[in-house]
Amino acid sequence: MPASPRTLVWLRDDLRLGDNPALSAAVADATSIVIIYVLDEMSEGIRPLGAAAKWWLHHSLAALDRDLSAFGHSLVLRRGPAAEVIPALAEAIGADRVTWNRRYGAGERAADTAIKSELKQKGVRVDSFQANLLCEPWTVQTQSGQPFRVFTPFWKACRTHLPPRLPLPRPEALPAPIDGVASDALASWRLLPSQPDWAGGLREAWTPGEAGATARFEAFRSERLLRYARQRDEPAAEASSRLSPHLRFGEISPFQLWHGLSQPHSTDDADTANLDKFLSEIGWREFSWHLLYHQPDLATRNFQPRFDAFPWPAVDQNALTAWRRGRTGFPIIDAGMRELWRTGWMHNRVRMIVASFLVKNLLIDWRVGEAWFWDTLVDADAANNPASWQWVAGSGADAAPYFRIFNPLLQSEKFDPGGAYIRTHVPELARLDAKSIHNPAKAGGVAGYPDPIVDLGVTRERALRAFSRLRNDDEE
Repeated sequence: MPASPRTLVWLRDDLRLGDNPALSAAVADATSIVIIYVLDEMSEGIRPLGAAAKWWLHHSLAALDRDLSAFGHSLVLRRGPAAEVIPALAEAIGADRVTWNRRYGAGERAADTAIKSELKQKGVRVDSFQANLLCEPWTVQTQSGQPFRVFTPFWKACRTHLPPRLPLPRPEALPAPIDGVASDALASWRLLPSQPDWAGGLREAWTPGEAGATARFEAFRSERLLRYARQRDEPAAEASSRLSPHLRFGEISPFQLWHGLSQPHSTDDADTANLDKFLSEIGWREFSWHLLYHQPDLATRNFQPRFDAFPWPAVDQNALTAWRRGRTGFPIIDAGMRELWRTGWMHNRVRMIVASFLVKNLLIDWRVGEAWFWDTLVDADAANNPASWQWVAGSGADAAPYFRIFNPLLQSEKFDPGGAYIRTHVPELARLDAKSIHNPAKAGGVAGYPDPIVDLGVTRERALRAFSRLRNDDEE
């Protein structure tokens, strides 16, 4: 290919210098470049970020700008429709080429297609790359040529394409920056909370940016991976990777994870089980994007159409508020919801418990919970968040059956037997013994802590009756 002296590198959910194909391509043949991030909150079909994700984005962009400064570059920031910003900037700098890494949501793909068409009409070369998924959605199909609807065969098929390519090295140098390119001030985007500033817990818990992602990955690989399969369901065990927000913003790539973990610490069966289990979680992320690619409205429409007839009652606002604030009277649920509010993250096992409680015990539409997680999770992405909520609700692909209703008391006793997780996030229960802490109401209650807002047995039967009506309607 001919050299492209002036290249515009458009970063999106790939805020890293290492293993960044769009950046590496520019480094290979450009003499000067501009690196830009566009905050596009206006294009049709692109979901605006939630509040917690905006906090993360601010700090991730700041970290990337600091990393670029070591190469004599600054990250150019522009706010507005990308369909206007990118062609205009390409023209202003006299770009010969524009590079980006591919996105998979319908709105994003539509925007990219339109931009590519306009640029090509103006004689600008456009190249896009695979950077953030191991298996792009159109590369994996059933034998009949249809999208997969069940995870296990999907992941088996996906693994026939693996191992993936090796990660690309972090550049040792960058082409010269193009001078005189105006940039928004990051602070002017007002992504951070101010009045009130609720982000103290997020600042304590996270270090956004590529360096933070690398440090967390190294900690997981050296300290947590060896007990991952055994303890990943224990919220107090600190066995999970906590890499999800770094993956969400592309501060580390799945290619880096795959190859960074594919050399087990030893050859014993335990190491293999830990590695396979973690890689299957990467596979669930891939499956979620596969689902979103083939059903773009995954966050608003039941994957299984028969659930459209589900008889959702009017939302009990008091119950919903109690759930959001961690005041349900069920300690494992309240611990999870408070962890979410304080840190912008929740342990995966607890996510399933709180989601089941909202949908099945409170009979509140899964979309209400999905929207709350979208706003409060630092790792909420457009695919995994709705796919996981639909899995719990029973309306999704490869879904848990609707009659599988998590009992929060039993789940608490099984996965937090000593109550350590609850004590961390519900301090008013910290003095209870390991038995009473799971059900303080049964032990006489604790001053300042609410009694259970529902009867688990009654609400379980109510949910089963509602599901039974749906099933009967489907059979008629």
